Amino acid sequence: MTRKRKRNSRALIAAVAALASFSLPASAAIIGTCTIMIGASGTMKSNPAINIFGSRQAGGSSGGATITANATLCTILNLLDCYSVSAPAPIVFTSAPSGGDTDVTFATVFRLDGSGADIPGSSPQRVTNGTHTIQVDLTATKSPGIFPAGNYQGTVTVRCE
Repeated sequence: MTRKRKRNSRALIAAVAALASFSLPASAAIIGTCTIMIGASGTMKSNPAINIFGSRQAGGSSGGATITANATLCTILNLLDCYSVSAPAPIVFTSAPSGGDTDVTFATVFRLDGSGADIPGSSPQRVTNGTHTIQVDLTATKSPGIFPAGNYQGTVTVRCE
């Protein structure tokens, strides 16, 4: 009986090893692409008190992009939404005059496919396979004080993961 147990143990180990060799790594769960094509750059304008810069201030405009999601494995498995889109706020301006980044908080919102619903920038939203539009708004608020005179530039990174 001792020999039989050893053979069963070896057979079990061989079976587990064979099954392990057929499993996919977690990173291979989505096979496909998600392409982001940058469109119009947004424009940030100041409020009358000069303590807020934002694309939603008078004269400002949203930034835009086109996202094309194509998750092959999702199509095969008949899943509708394998990629998520987000547009988190930056932590500093890309460029600003001296003191321009001091005591500033940034916030972003975005809208997908022309919907009027604002989505917080750091809240990933699932997208189906296909082409989608995104409009992104950035707001920078200086508290306390006002923004010093000069040129400012902010960059929001749109993510598709």
